[in-house]
Amino acid sequence: MTETLVIVFVKNTALGSVKTRLARTIGDFGALKVYEELLLITKQAINKLETDVRIYFSKEIDSNEWVKFPKYKQQGLDLGERMSNAFKDGFNDGYKNIILIGSDLPDISTAHIENGIKELEDNNVVFGPAEDGGYYLIGLNMLIPALFKSKPWSQPHLLQTTLQELHSLNISVGILDTLNDIDTYEDLITSDFYKNNKKLQEKIQQLND
Repeated sequence: MTETLVIVFVKNTALGSVKTRLARTIGDFGALKVYEELLLITKQAINKLETDVRIYFSKEIDSNEWVKFPKYKQQGLDLGERMSNAFKDGFNDGYKNIILIGSDLPDISTAHIENGIKELEDNNVVFGPAEDGGYYLIGLNMLIPALFKSKPWSQPHLLQTTLQELHSLNISVGILDTLNDIDTYEDLITSDFYKNNKKLQEKIQQLND
């Protein structure tokens, strides 16, 4: 067991249940293909870590996926409760630093996660801001329940609201590089991830012909 735990929140790869906003433009099959490619990028980043890693599935544990890692099911009524419970599990098991990331980031790398871990040496909380106003990474060296309650999830002022609250509580915060996740068709077609992936472009074109 290492002192640091990295938690990855993943969606079960079922048709119609991933990237629903993107699916409105390119269809459920196209959205699933995009998410599968994003999962590969996430796996590449995770495989190089020297910390413990846990995978938390959105609906049910898939024994065929993420075979090298301990797997859990997310528990809670909303995203805040699910994240809070995952952090609580980790701290209860003795981890000192915990990083949680999503799995829809085309530019995530091992370095981003390692930088988040390093920030926790001097701060209680670390965020990786997303361009849409949320965050793709959150790290803690202690449980802060208020972080996950009554927050504007999936809204463009999520991170700003959260930072204001932490400031009022005098809790130190580290900030990482800003990255963009893939939620909409505009996100997709403007990303280097898509521009440099000819096979994915062809697949989505075929699905929409």
